[in-house]
Amino acid sequence: MLTMENVTKSYPHRGRIVTALAGATIDVARGDFVAVVGPSGSGKSTLLLVLGGMLSPSAGRVLLEGQSIYDLSADQRARLRKNKVGFVFQTFNLIPYLSALENVEVPLHLAGVAPGEQESRATALLDRVGLGDRLHHKPSELSVGQQQRVALARMLANDPAVILADEPTGNLDPETGQQVIGFFEECHREGRTVIMVTHDPRAAQRAKRTLRLSDGAILHEPDARGKLHVA
Repeated sequence: MLTMENVTKSYPHRGRIVTALAGATIDVARGDFVAVVGPSGSGKSTLLLVLGGMLSPSAGRVLLEGQSIYDLSADQRARLRKNKVGFVFQTFNLIPYLSALENVEVPLHLAGVAPGEQESRATALLDRVGLGDRLHHKPSELSVGQQQRVALARMLANDPAVILADEPTGNLDPETGQQVIGFFEECHREGRTVIMVTHDPRAAQRAKRTLRLSDGAILHEPDARGKLHVA
Protein backbone atom coordinates (compact mmCIF):
# COMPACT_ATOMS: atom_id res chain seq x y z
CA MET A 1 0.00 0.00 0.00
CA LEU A 2 2.78 2.45 0.94
CA THR A 3 6.20 2.08 -0.65
CA MET A 4 9.44 4.02 -0.44
CA GLU A 5 11.93 3.26 -3.23
CA ASN A 6 15.59 4.17 -2.67
CA VAL A 7 14.72 7.51 -1.09
CA THR A 8 17.37 10.03 -0.12
CA LYS A 9 16.65 13.32 1.62
CA SER A 10 19.46 15.85 2.01
CA TYR A 11 19.43 19.50 2.99
CA PRO A 12 21.97 22.23 3.77
CA HIS A 13 22.66 23.01 7.42
CA ARG A 14 25.27 25.47 8.66
CA GLY A 15 27.36 25.29 5.55
CA ARG A 16 27.28 21.53 5.08
CA ILE A 17 24.95 18.96 3.55
CA VAL A 18 23.04 16.78 6.01
CA THR A 19 21.60 13.49 4.75
CA ALA A 20 18.49 12.64 6.77
CA LEU A 21 17.60 9.58 4.66
CA ALA A 22 20.11 7.54 2.67
CA GLY A 23 18.67 5.24 0.02
CA ALA A 24 15.78 4.08 2.21
CA THR A 25 13.53 1.39 0.77
CA ILE A 26 10.48 0.01 2.59
CA ASP A 27 7.21 -1.65 1.64
CA VAL A 28 4.24 -1.41 4.01
CA ALA A 29 1.27 -3.62 3.23
CA ARG A 30 -2.33 -2.55 3.68
CA GLY A 31 -3.37 -3.09 7.30
CA ASP A 32 0.18 -3.38 8.64
CA PHE A 33 1.25 -1.91 12.00
CA VAL A 34 4.89 -0.80 11.83
CA ALA A 35 7.04 0.78 14.54
CA VAL A 36 10.00 2.90 13.41
CA VAL A 37 12.78 3.06 16.01
CA GLY A 38 16.31 4.42 16.23
CA PRO A 39 18.39 7.05 18.04
CA SER A 40 17.63 10.76 17.93
CA GLY A 41 18.71 12.24 14.62
CA SER A 42 18.53 8.93 12.78
CA GLY A 43 15.91 10.17 10.29
CA LYS A 44 12.71 8.76 11.82
CA SER A 45 10.61 11.93 11.66
CA THR A 46 11.93 12.73 8.18
CA LEU A 47 10.91 9.23 7.08
CA LEU A 48 7.38 9.83 8.36
CA LEU A 49 7.05 13.24 6.70
CA VAL A 50 8.31 11.89 3.37
CA LEU A 51 5.92 8.92 3.56
CA GLY A 52 3.01 11.26 4.32
CA GLY A 53 3.57 13.57 1.36
CA MET A 54 4.74 16.46 3.55
CA LEU A 55 8.43 16.58 2.56
CA SER A 56 9.74 15.99 -0.96
CA PRO A 57 12.69 13.57 -1.23
CA SER A 58 15.94 14.59 -2.89
CA ALA A 59 15.91 11.31 -4.84
CA GLY A 60 13.75 8.19 -5.07
CA ARG A 61 9.99 7.63 -5.13
CA VAL A 62 7.15 7.26 -2.64
CA LEU A 63 4.02 5.43 -3.75
CA LEU A 64 0.62 5.30 -2.05
CA GLU A 65 -1.64 2.64 -3.55
CA GLY A 66 0.58 2.65 -6.63
CA GLN A 67 0.47 6.44 -7.12
CA SER A 68 3.84 8.23 -7.07
CA ILE A 69 2.82 11.00 -4.70
CA TYR A 70 5.63 13.43 -5.48
CA ASP A 71 4.73 13.33 -9.18
CA LEU A 72 1.46 15.01 -8.16
CA SER A 73 1.01 18.76 -7.93
CA ALA A 74 1.02 20.33 -4.45
CA ASP A 75 -2.79 20.66 -4.57
CA GLN A 76 -3.24 17.04 -5.66
CA ARG A 77 -0.91 15.90 -2.91
CA ALA A 78 -2.86 17.92 -0.33
CA ARG A 79 -6.11 16.26 -1.47
CA LEU A 80 -4.47 12.83 -1.23
CA ARG A 81 -3.36 13.53 2.35
CA LYS A 82 -6.81 14.83 3.27
CA ASN A 83 -8.53 11.74 1.89
CA LYS A 84 -6.07 8.98 2.78
CA VAL A 85 -3.68 9.97 5.59
CA GLY A 86 -4.13 10.85 9.26
CA PHE A 87 -1.28 12.42 11.25
CA VAL A 88 -0.69 12.31 15.01
CA PHE A 89 2.11 14.39 16.54
CA GLN A 90 3.83 14.44 19.92
CA THR A 91 2.84 18.09 20.36
CA PHE A 92 -0.84 17.42 19.44
CA ASN A 93 -1.11 20.64 17.32
CA LEU A 94 -4.55 21.52 18.69
CA ILE A 95 -5.91 25.02 18.05
CA PRO A 96 -5.86 26.59 21.52
CA TYR A 97 -8.87 28.89 21.17
CA LEU A 98 -11.19 26.13 19.85
CA SER A 99 -13.04 23.58 21.95
CA ALA A 100 -12.36 19.86 21.68
CA LEU A 101 -15.45 19.53 19.48
CA GLU A 102 -14.38 22.40 17.23
CA ASN A 103 -10.85 21.02 16.88
CA VAL A 104 -12.25 17.71 15.63
CA GLU A 105 -14.65 19.54 13.30
CA VAL A 106 -11.79 21.40 11.53
CA PRO A 107 -10.85 18.62 9.04
CA LEU A 108 -14.54 17.92 8.44
CA HIS A 109 -15.11 21.60 7.61
CA LEU A 110 -12.13 21.56 5.24
CA ALA A 111 -13.58 18.46 3.57
CA GLY A 112 -16.86 20.27 2.90
CA VAL A 113 -18.99 18.24 5.32
CA ALA A 114 -22.30 19.91 6.22
CA PRO A 115 -22.25 21.69 9.63
CA GLY A 116 -24.81 19.41 11.26
CA GLU A 117 -22.94 16.31 10.17
CA GLN A 118 -19.66 17.87 11.32
CA GLU A 119 -21.00 18.15 14.85
CA SER A 120 -22.51 14.66 14.96
CA ARG A 121 -19.39 12.97 13.58
CA ALA A 122 -17.04 14.94 15.82
CA THR A 123 -19.19 14.16 18.87
CA ALA A 124 -19.17 10.44 18.03
CA LEU A 125 -15.37 10.45 17.65
CA LEU A 126 -14.86 12.21 20.98
CA ASP A 127 -17.23 9.72 22.59
CA ARG A 128 -15.09 6.95 21.12
CA VAL A 129 -11.95 8.27 22.83
CA GLY A 130 -13.77 8.78 26.14
CA LEU A 131 -14.25 12.55 25.96
CA GLY A 132 -17.98 12.78 25.44
CA ASP A 133 -18.18 14.90 28.61
CA ARG A 134 -15.43 17.30 27.49
CA LEU A 135 -16.82 18.46 24.14
CA HIS A 136 -16.73 22.15 24.97
CA HIS A 137 -13.44 22.25 26.88
CA LYS A 138 -10.52 24.09 25.31
CA PRO A 139 -7.09 22.39 25.21
CA SER A 140 -5.88 24.41 28.24
CA GLU A 141 -8.78 22.95 30.23
CA LEU A 142 -7.79 19.36 29.43
CA SER A 143 -5.02 17.15 30.78
CA VAL A 144 -2.13 16.22 28.51
CA GLY A 145 -3.60 12.76 27.97
CA GLN A 146 -7.00 14.23 27.13
CA GLN A 147 -5.39 16.59 24.61
CA GLN A 148 -3.78 13.62 22.89
CA ARG A 149 -7.16 11.90 22.74
CA VAL A 150 -8.66 14.97 21.07
CA ALA A 151 -5.81 14.77 18.54
CA LEU A 152 -6.62 11.08 17.97
CA ALA A 153 -10.30 11.87 17.38
CA ARG A 154 -9.36 14.65 14.95
CA MET A 155 -7.00 12.29 13.11
CA LEU A 156 -9.90 9.88 12.49
CA ALA A 157 -12.31 12.60 11.32
CA ASN A 158 -11.82 11.90 7.60
CA ASP A 159 -11.59 8.12 8.08
CA PRO A 160 -7.96 7.75 6.88
CA ALA A 161 -6.64 4.49 5.46
CA VAL A 162 -3.11 5.33 6.71
CA ILE A 163 -2.17 6.64 10.16
CA LEU A 164 1.27 8.22 10.64
CA ALA A 165 2.18 8.85 14.29
CA ASP A 166 5.31 10.73 15.39
CA GLU A 167 6.20 9.94 19.02
CA PRO A 168 2.51 9.78 20.01
CA THR A 169 3.33 8.75 23.61
CA GLY A 170 6.34 11.03 24.08
CA ASN A 171 4.57 13.56 26.34
CA LEU A 172 2.39 11.05 28.18
CA ASP A 173 2.73 9.12 31.43
CA PRO A 174 3.26 5.35 30.96
CA GLU A 175 -0.34 4.36 31.67
CA THR A 176 -1.84 6.92 29.29
CA GLY A 177 0.81 6.05 26.70
CA GLN A 178 -0.24 2.41 26.77
CA GLN A 179 -3.88 3.45 26.33
CA VAL A 180 -2.90 5.42 23.23
CA ILE A 181 -1.05 2.40 21.80
CA GLY A 182 -4.16 0.34 22.49
CA PHE A 183 -6.11 2.84 20.37
CA PHE A 184 -3.66 2.31 17.48
CA GLU A 185 -4.07 -1.45 17.88
CA GLU A 186 -7.81 -0.95 17.57
CA CYS A 187 -7.31 1.10 14.40
CA HIS A 188 -5.06 -1.67 13.06
CA ARG A 189 -7.76 -4.27 13.75
CA GLU A 190 -10.18 -2.11 11.75
CA GLY A 191 -7.88 -2.56 8.74
CA ARG A 192 -6.03 0.75 8.83
CA THR A 193 -2.30 0.91 8.12
CA VAL A 194 -0.37 2.35 11.09
CA ILE A 195 3.24 3.60 10.98
CA MET A 196 4.50 4.87 14.33
CA VAL A 197 7.81 6.54 15.17
CA THR A 198 8.69 5.86 18.80
CA HIS A 199 11.51 5.86 21.35
CA ASP A 200 9.40 3.71 23.68
CA PRO A 201 10.38 0.00 23.49
CA ARG A 202 7.07 -1.03 25.07
CA ALA A 203 5.17 0.81 22.34
CA ALA A 204 7.36 -0.71 19.62
CA GLN A 205 6.70 -4.22 20.95
CA ARG A 206 2.96 -3.72 20.42
CA ALA A 207 3.46 -3.17 16.67
CA LYS A 208 3.32 -6.01 14.16
CA ARG A 209 6.89 -5.38 12.96
CA THR A 210 9.74 -2.92 13.47
CA LEU A 211 12.00 -0.86 11.22
CA ARG A 212 15.27 0.39 12.72
CA LEU A 213 17.02 3.49 11.40
CA SER A 214 20.55 4.74 11.95
CA ASP A 215 22.08 7.75 10.18
CA GLY A 216 19.22 7.76 7.67
CA ALA A 217 19.61 4.11 6.67
CA ILE A 218 17.31 1.20 7.44
CA LEU A 219 19.57 -1.32 9.15
CA HIS A 220 17.36 -4.29 9.78
CA GLU A 221 13.86 -5.46 10.32
CA PRO A 222 12.53 -8.50 12.21
CA ASP A 223 10.37 -11.00 10.42
CA ALA A 224 7.34 -12.70 11.99
CA ARG A 225 9.64 -14.99 14.04
CA GLY A 226 11.63 -12.05 15.38
CA LYS A 227 14.74 -12.90 13.35
CA LEU A 228 16.64 -9.85 12.13
CA HIS A 229 17.58 -9.37 8.51
CA VAL A 230 19.97 -6.82 7.04
CA ALA A 231 18.07 -4.40 4.80
